[in-house]
This record gives sequence, C-alpha cells and structure tokens, in this order.
Amino acid sequence: MKRRTLLPPCTDDDELARMRAAVKADAQDRPGVYRMHARSGEVVYVGKSKRLRTRLLSYFRGSYPEDKGARIIREAVHIDWDYTPSEFAALLLEMRQIKRLRPRLNVAMKRDDRHFAFIKISRGTAPKLTVVRGPTEDSAAYYGPFQGAQRVAESLRELNDALGLRDCTVDRRMHFSDQSELFQIARTPGCIRFEIHKCLGPCVGGCSESQYDQRLGLARAFLDCTDDTPLDTLRREMEASSERLEFERAAALRDKVQRLEELRVQFLRLRFGVESLTFVYTVPGHEGDDRVYLIRRGRVRDERPAPRTPNDKRALERAIADVYGPAERPTTRVPTHEIDEMLLLTSWFGRFPEEMERVRQVPHLSVLSRYATVALSATSQEA
Repeated sequence: MKRRTLLPPCTDDDELARMRAAVKADAQDRPGVYRMHARSGEVVYVGKSKRLRTRLLSYFRGSYPEDKGARIIREAVHIDWDYTPSEFAALLLEMRQIKRLRPRLNVAMKRDDRHFAFIKISRGTAPKLTVVRGPTEDSAAYYGPFQGAQRVAESLRELNDALGLRDCTVDRRMHFSDQSELFQIARTPGCIRFEIHKCLGPCVGGCSESQYDQRLGLARAFLDCTDDTPLDTLRREMEASSERLEFERAAALRDKVQRLEELRVQFLRLRFGVESLTFVYTVPGHEGDDRVYLIRRGRVRDERPAPRTPNDKRALERAIADVYGPAERPTTRVPTHEIDEMLLLTSWFGRFPEEMERVRQVPHLSVLSRYATVALSATSQEA
C-alpha cells in the first residue's frame, strides 16, 4: 500500500539541494527572522531563531515527509532572511511579519498552548458579553487575557445575572420599551431569564435602551476594576436571604459572590501585569548593536539604538517624555491590535525574569515596580 503524505511535495530534490547550499554559504548563526517563499511568490511561512543558520539547516534533515520541517520546506522554492540585534528583536519582528503577511503554514502549524480567554463586548444594539478564545478584526471591546475559560465563563454568567444583561444570540432582534412601532403587535414574553428577573429583557420591551446601556456601563466599570456594584448587589441579597433563614439560597449566592471575586482577582492581576510592563528596556545586541525599547502597558511604543553620544542621550530622554508623559486611564481593556504584542512581552519576561534587571523604571511611574516581579512570576506559573 502506497504511503500518503499530509502535503504532496512541491519542491524537487534539486531545488532542495540548491536552497540548502545557499543557506550553508550565506546564513550566519545569529538572531534573525526568515521567510519561506512558494513558487508563486507567496510567503508560506515565517519563523525566527537566535541561531539562524542552524535553524534553517534543520529543515533539510527531516527523515519523514510528515515532519513539520519537511512539509514546510517542500512548499518553498526560496528562503530569505533578516538579521536582528537580539532574540527579543527577532520575536517582535516575527510576530509583526506574521500579522502582516498571514502565512498559511503559520496558521496551520503554530499552536498556542497557553489557552488564554478574553471577555468580549459585542458592538451594535444591546451589546452582549461573551467569553472567546481570541480577538477577531471586528472592532469589539476585549478584556483580558485570563486563565481558565470555563471559570471565566461561570463568573461572567454571574455578572450577567447580577446586572440583567442578555445572553441570547447576537442576531436576536431587540425591542426596547421606548421603541415605537408603526403597527402594534401582540407580544408574548419569550425570555425565560426576563421572567425570573435575571435579564432586563431588551428583546421583549422589558427596559429602555438607556436603562440597558446604564447596566452595561456598570459591567464595563466592573471589568475596569472601578466599580463593585455587581458584588455589592449579590452580597446584599445573600445577607437578606440569611436573615430570612433561607440558607440554601444564601449558600448559592455565596458561591456566586466567590466566582465574581475570583474574576476580580484575575482582573487585578491582569492590571498589575500590564501596568508593570511599563519601563525602558535595554537589550544587548549582536556585535554591540544594543537597542532601547520604550515599553508602556505591554506594548513597544518606541525602539532605537542605545545612545552613544550626548545628543543621542538627549534624544532618548525626549522620546521617554513623549511616550510616558501623557496620562493613560488604568483599564483591563486591551485594544485588539495590541493583544498579540502584550502576550509576547508577558511571555518573554515570564520565561526570563532575570531580564527585569535590564529595565529602567520611569520615575513618575516607579510605583509600578513593586508589582512587576509578582505579576510576571504569577503569569509565568499559570502559563
């Protein structure tokens, strides 16, 4: 029986030998990012390595067609690469090129084993809160990342119940109490959560649009760790049930409070983790090509060669003032386009906590420094 391969070879042995010879002749063992090009010119894969030559040569040593490296290299007819000053620079460049080029083999073969979850607030009428695995390009609001999708989903259910927010399908047609219609149509409730007082009922005329938006604002404030109304509401109900000797209901409410408190702990850890990733980071580079990264809230806001002259130092101080001077409201909300970079930086400093010795805290933000080691250590242990 003929053995089948997962991807039929597109590149013959002569082309493989030619590419291997080019790598052996030209590539150096230093940090860099490489791209695999198909015959059509399409970039099918982007990768990085701190020892570029060694990494590229490993693709030609695959023993079986099913090997990941063998499958990738047989899709390519050309390899090119860019050197970077450091492994950290290579990580950043790889991420940015994958986001820009969207190579199909990166999507198929790169796996994220961290299992992060995000809370998404949908756009449109009567926005809905849901737990998702990752962001999409839909301009929705995302909060996170969080560990444990199931626990976050349970906590979010309590938050929805406490504030009366809907959990029906996104395409469900809304009918607010202050919404006029040309023809009045008899309506049946049709919403169980509205009937048991766990939803405001925006789809059955149970509330006005402004009333729903007010509750949604409380949810956003809770996610930003600036308002405890949902927790306070549940605590009052728990105490009232206990006073009425309704101990089973009080116990159920206690469990709800605990789940929301667990969610709040994750929010606080997230905020400290993001805020602690705010500093000036100097990275030694290949053959003295040191670089300075201005990082704020888990995103590289500026990058430049390490200063060597008084003019360079003055230029760096001006850049620091520009990056860290403007006030930014503390929040656990993360813009969609910043999520991948924040996860990359969190992972980097979690894997290499000794790199924190290279950072310089910005003076007026130095209060964050005491959270840095704890937050990054916790993230690393959970990941």
